[in-house]
Amino acid sequence: MPVRIKATEDLIPITDLRQNSARIMRRLHTERRPFVILQRGRSAAILENVQEYEKRLERLELLETVVRGLEAARKGQVLDNAQVMRRLRKIAVG
Repeated sequence: MPVRIKATEDLIPITDLRQNSARIMRRLHTERRPFVILQRGRSAAILENVQEYEKRLERLELLETVVRGLEAARKGQVLDNAQVMRRLRKIAVG
């Protein structure tokens, strides 16, 4: 499930990031929540744990695949079970 940013805890001024980068990186890895980096009081960037970022990309790719499949189904571009099995056999045989 996606993690929501907590406005009271997850907003970090860029000067704090510069001065306390080690502490912020520890929080990033233990809490596994993204942080919003503020520059001049406005959101400028998101700082996120690499593993969480990769999971987010995987979920996005899966959702995009589902959307493409639904679009294909809507257009009638579907295969029945027998057609799928024939294609799989061709792939398996080579």
